[in-house]
Amino acid sequence: MDSETARPALTGIPGDIGPLVGVLLRCALFDRRDGATENSRLNRVPAEGCGCTKRRTHSKMSTSLRTRFSMTDPRRLGSPQVPLELGDAAEIKALGRAVIETEAAAVTALAERIDDDFVAACRYMLACEGRIVVLGMGKSGHIGGKIAATLASTGSPAFFVHPGEASHGDLGMITPRDVVLALSNSGETAELLMLLPLLKRLGVPLISMTGKSASTLARESDVHLDVSVASEACPLGLAPTSSTTATLAMGDALAIALLESRGFTAEDFARSHPAGSLGRRLLLRVGEIMHRDERLPAVPLGTTLRETLEEMSRKGLGMSAVVDAEGRLAGIFTDGDLRRALDRGIDVHRTAIDTVLTRNCITIQADALAAEALRLMESRSINALVVVDASGRPIGALNMHDLLRAGVM
Repeated sequence: MDSETARPALTGIPGDIGPLVGVLLRCALFDRRDGATENSRLNRVPAEGCGCTKRRTHSKMSTSLRTRFSMTDPRRLGSPQVPLELGDAAEIKALGRAVIETEAAAVTALAERIDDDFVAACRYMLACEGRIVVLGMGKSGHIGGKIAATLASTGSPAFFVHPGEASHGDLGMITPRDVVLALSNSGETAELLMLLPLLKRLGVPLISMTGKSASTLARESDVHLDVSVASEACPLGLAPTSSTTATLAMGDALAIALLESRGFTAEDFARSHPAGSLGRRLLLRVGEIMHRDERLPAVPLGTTLRETLEEMSRKGLGMSAVVDAEGRLAGIFTDGDLRRALDRGIDVHRTAIDTVLTRNCITIQADALAAEALRLMESRSINALVVVDASGRPIGALNMHDLLRAGVM
C-alpha cells in the first residue's frame, strides 16, 4: 500500500482547503514520530508540502524568543515555567519608580482644578433625591464601578450602569430623580454620546469627567470636571494609566467631600460594612457574644474555694462571678486570684471565696460595644469581664477568646 492510499480520507472538508488541512495533518504526524522533542521539532526537516523550502527554517528563532514561546505554548501548560529575563534590576526599579512618579504628578496637578465646578458637582449630588448613576466604557467603566462603590459606602447612594447595556434596556434604571456622572478620557465615547439626548429628555443633571474640556461630552454636561493628564505612565503613551488614576482620585475627592457634607460617621460606615472588621468593631454589642444563663459562671458568697474552682472548670471562662444574697455582684474570682491564693498557702477545701475574691471589679453593660470591652481588657490588663444590668446583677460574662472569635481583635 503506497503512502497516498495510507492517508485518511478528509471527509466533510471543503475542496478549496482540503489540501491545506492535509498538509497540517502530515506536519502533526511528523511531530509525533518516536523520539521527537521540542528542540527536534524546532530544528526538523519540514514535512513534504508544508511550504518550508529551507532546512532548519524554524531553528532561526532566537533563544529569548524560544523562551517566550515555551511559556505561552499551551502544550507546555502544567510544566515548570522558566521566568523571562527582565533585564538589569536597577533598570526595572527605575521604571517602576518612574510610573509611580508620573501618576503621582498627575494626581497632584488635580488639586489646582478643585474649583467652582467641583463645588457645583457636589451640590448636584447632595441635592439628588435618587441615586448617583455612574457611566463609563472600557477602563473608564472599571474606574466608574469603583467610584460608584465608594460613593455608596460613604453615604451617597450610587450604582454603575454600562453605557452599552443602557442602550438595550438598562436606561430604565435611570430616573428623573437621579444625577448622572459620566466618565470618558476622550469625551467622545460613542456609547456615551448616544445616551445624551435620552438623558436630556429625562432631565437629569449630567456631570462629566474627561481629559478634554472641548469634547462633546464636556460641552453637553451641566458640570465638567477636568481630569486631563500631561502624559500616561505607559512608555507607549497608549495604556490608560495616569488618566485612570487621576479620574479615580477625582472620584474619591467627590466622595469624601460629600461624606463630610452629610456628617457621615464611622458608625454610618460600619452599617454599610457589617461583615468587615470595622463593622464588627463598631456594631457588635457585648450582649451578642457574652455567656449568659447556664453558661455564666457564678457562685454565692460563702462558697468554698474548691466549689468555686469546680464552677470555673465547668463553665471554662477562667473566672467566676461572686454574688451576694440579693444576687448583686460582690466581686470576681479569676485564675490570677487562684495563683495568688496558692502562693499564700490557702487551703482550697476550707477557705471561703469571700476572703480571696477581687471586689470593686471592672464590669460592663450588655449594650456596650464589644470594642469597648476589648479596650477595657487591654487598658486594665485583664482577660475577662462580668456583664451587669442596671441594678448591678451579673447577667453575662466574656473573655478575650470571645472577642477573638467574634473578630473584634
